[in-house]
Amino acid sequence: MLIVFEGVDASGKATQSERVFEYLKTKYDTRKISFPDYDSPSSALVKMYLAGEFGEKPEDVSPYAASAFYAVDRYASFKKDWGGFLADGGTLVADRYVTSNMIHQAAKIKDTAEKDKYLHWIYDFEYEKLALPKPDKVIFLDMPPHFARELMRERANKITGEAEKDIHEKDAEYLRRAYENAVYVAEKFGWERIICAKDSVRSIEDITNEIIERIGL
Repeated sequence: MLIVFEGVDASGKATQSERVFEYLKTKYDTRKISFPDYDSPSSALVKMYLAGEFGEKPEDVSPYAASAFYAVDRYASFKKDWGGFLADGGTLVADRYVTSNMIHQAAKIKDTAEKDKYLHWIYDFEYEKLALPKPDKVIFLDMPPHFARELMRERANKITGEAEKDIHEKDAEYLRRAYENAVYVAEKFGWERIICAKDSVRSIEDITNEIIERIGL
């Protein structure tokens, strides 16, 4: 089984995927994976993109080009690391996946028809052409952007470990569009939507308990 955690930046993906992994590994042969795979050479183009080497704003890079950077990194990880484990019946918990392209790159496209055209393309490219496994469950952590920005404020850059933000994280307008697009995509593809905040952010434990109940394992 492949269980994917998705959401905008600082929505709690790393925390919740780790907690659910710790729960599932007591019951099943379970591994946790995360994308991009920053420790692998396959993420080189992703790092260059996020560092602003191809443009200072996310919109400076075509969603199709940026998606290819992330897809190649996933393909390398699949072939070299976890593909056989999943095929042999293992359970995988993923912090981001193909679904991240659907959230973050489709957010660059304003026209709904063009957005849907892109979503069809990325689905075909990664799941059909590259033959990456389709998720059994996608957990969408719905964290509104004003809460996410507060949570992101003290978080270190995942690539450098320093305080500076990547081109996605430091663009407030892009983060808002990514959130709105995530809600659209989650509904379109039938993801499990976990409301993480209303008047305030829910407790980590409360969110985890709902996720485990939704997964049904």
